[in-house]
Amino acid sequence: MSIISIVGIGLICAVISILLKRFGAEMGMLVSLASGALIFFIILPYLSNVMLVLTSLTDNISVGSEHIAIIFRVLGVAYIAEFGAQVCKDSGEGAIASKIELGGKVIIMVISAPIIVSFLNLILGIV
Repeated sequence: MSIISIVGIGLICAVISILLKRFGAEMGMLVSLASGALIFFIILPYLSNVMLVLTSLTDNISVGSEHIAIIFRVLGVAYIAEFGAQVCKDSGEGAIASKIELGGKVIIMVISAPIIVSFLNLILGIV
């Protein structure tokens, strides 16, 4: 599947959503949610391929596997928060979208705390 296919699916779903919103906002929203989920499932194999490549790279370098796991979790939180925020923005709920983005940022900070502490310890060890 190429980006042209993904964009095509997105455009077709957008047109269907716009047409269905004339009959009811709920129908358009359902099409938007379904199209977002469809596109997510289309790109999921690409994401797993990226994870496999990054995992194989970590086997060749001296970065601890716990740090790579944290990076994957941070990426997952970022993608999920972005997806949720975009769905809320599409439905006209910008305030909720911004709260989702804030929650994602806070969770990313909490998840990445061990890497930050390791980095600071490394710097203090050099100084």
